[in-house]
Amino acid sequence: MLMPDHAAIARLVPHQGAMCLLDRALSWDATSILCETDRHRDPANPLRRDGILPAVCGVEFALQAMALHGALTAGAAQPLGFVSSLREVALEAVRLDHLPGPLRIEAAALVAESGGFIYRFAISHAGSALLHGQAAIILSSPLAVPA
Repeated sequence: MLMPDHAAIARLVPHQGAMCLLDRALSWDATSILCETDRHRDPANPLRRDGILPAVCGVEFALQAMALHGALTAGAAQPLGFVSSLREVALEAVRLDHLPGPLRIEAAALVAESGGFIYRFAISHAGSALLHGQAAIILSSPLAVPA
């Protein structure tokens, strides 16, 4: 199974240009995905404010991992989706931009239906937890989810 790089990810998720924040998928299966990125250190990261990337912005990295997982499991580009809820989000860091090396983004589907998904997510750096939580996504045009 070929693991998507940044260019392939950009073809599969709704996030384009500088907002496509994932560099690579390391592994994925029917229920989960593991990705990496170095884009938290990019001074041109569109989520930075006053040169700082707050840790809460890690939620967007996780949402993109979820979109990529949806695309990979459906075998087609992921349609636009909307966050319907965030639950139990816990920040273990204040900011992300100063961390050397890649961030690891994990997402595991709890519910996958044609109209949306619920995922647990976790972001870490060098083995240390940065943030985690749960997100529910509603798709604007549902995909068929494989059984």
